[in-house]
Amino acid sequence: MTRSQEIVNNPFLNKGTAFTEEERKTLNLQGMLPPRVQTLKEQTARVYKEYLTKSNDLEKRFYLMSIFNENRVLFYATFAEHVSEFMPVVYDPTIADSIENYSRMYVNPQNAAYLSINDDDQATIRQSLINAAEGRNIKLLVVTDGEGILGIGDWATQGIDIPTGKLMVYTAAAGIDPSEVLPVVLDAGTTRKELIEDPLYLGNAQERDYSDKYYDFVDKFVTEAEDLFPNLYLHFEDFGRANAAKILDKYKDKYLVFNDDIQGTGIIVLAGVLGGLNISGEKMTDQKYLCFGGGTAGVGIAQRVAEEMVQEGLSEEEAKKHFYMVDKQGLLFDDMEDLTDGQKKFARSRSEFENSEDLTDLLSVVKAVHPTIMVGTSTVPGAFTEEVVKEMSAHTERPIILPISNPTKLCEATAADVIKWSDGRALVATGVPSDPVEYNGVTYQIGQANNALVYPGIGLGAIAATATNLSDKMISAAAHSLGGIVDPTQPGAPILPPVDQLTEFSQTVANSVAQTAVDEGITREEIADVKAAVEGEKWYPVYKEVK
Repeated sequence: MTRSQEIVNNPFLNKGTAFTEEERKTLNLQGMLPPRVQTLKEQTARVYKEYLTKSNDLEKRFYLMSIFNENRVLFYATFAEHVSEFMPVVYDPTIADSIENYSRMYVNPQNAAYLSINDDDQATIRQSLINAAEGRNIKLLVVTDGEGILGIGDWATQGIDIPTGKLMVYTAAAGIDPSEVLPVVLDAGTTRKELIEDPLYLGNAQERDYSDKYYDFVDKFVTEAEDLFPNLYLHFEDFGRANAAKILDKYKDKYLVFNDDIQGTGIIVLAGVLGGLNISGEKMTDQKYLCFGGGTAGVGIAQRVAEEMVQEGLSEEEAKKHFYMVDKQGLLFDDMEDLTDGQKKFARSRSEFENSEDLTDLLSVVKAVHPTIMVGTSTVPGAFTEEVVKEMSAHTERPIILPISNPTKLCEATAADVIKWSDGRALVATGVPSDPVEYNGVTYQIGQANNALVYPGIGLGAIAATATNLSDKMISAAAHSLGGIVDPTQPGAPILPPVDQLTEFSQTVANSVAQTAVDEGITREEIADVKAAVEGEKWYPVYKEVK
């Protein structure tokens, strides 16, 4: 391939019709492009106009991905103009449909690294990462093993769309340089029989490996990634509930690592709770917290809120007394033998209840506990029924209710129903985009408990500060930094800021996280001006000279 062909086929260098006449001569691109030279603004207008012709969100996503594959600057320049509109198309919930159809509609590897447990020797893993990075200075890597994708389960290699989509949000929201990111999938097999039997499936058509070989595979990957990319922020995403916490705990004190399902979801829910309490005027330490769904996300959120209570003066033991976790068994008790390590931390004693054997469903637990906060991570659609919401609302003036399972079809309740069933008193955020709700003359703005509100800013702040690890104080600072963006005195005010302000509060989060890292003294380099360091790390979608 000639240099000119390399340029037009490299999405990090290609400008398409925006190459000037002089560039076309200098780079030997004459005759390789249509004769008209367009500005980036003209290109983005063309892309958006074509985007609007697509008949559904999945078609829109595939069209945008074609632009992404060809021209990163054009993709992100268009994304920047339509952030709130593109977010649910580029990522959740549309990405779930994309993942389910990945093998059938595969077109481009999108600069990702595909690692297989069948080729898990150190040298092969290292070379695979080198090949995918193509000499780029990788600072941010998002990796999944595809076992716990959103609310749709184990999609193994097809889950690579998650790291790719996550990194798009990092760039669109926080300005992470797209040439400095790498999506990775660790294929250890799958529990999904239809994938194993599908002749079109592009991953390992074998049962998922849960042996020590799996952990050795992950460890080899982490070791090589950290060695190859010494300034790395390593983001774990959508690992299964049996592995996610173990992996995070193993590396979080040694490297700069982050698990969005455990930490990111916890941060955004904590921010939503703080927003709700800001409206109600109540204290965090007076709350009763009910988690419906005891998986990775549910446990991670509960842990984050519990840590906030500790920061507000409670002992760890006292804080745990404010939490009730409900999973498929009902309320979790400490005599149950099938609890995960995370669930054990929040399990209750049967001696606290006269009717513990009856607490096997959500409604019975709500009646027994009278929670003031209820968070749904169960992926059980419609679980927050009218009876459940009314029962909760009967015992607290401003119930905080967050049905955050996604995609849309797996949400525990709609915002409109929760507002209606609580007679407009509930403080609500959902895991998917929700339209404003009109009720009794008030327009309720519904915040989205979308991790994109926080994780891009956390990544940018940690990278800019050259942090050596992600501390609890940095995580807490991220949640608190969203306060003040919403006016709590307005009728129907949301408990979380709107997604269309994503870039602004990503900057706020980044500054807060970076400053906290500096204050704690956990940076590799001395940072004299935090805001300047954050701004200096940001990338903007503009064309630069190609040499």
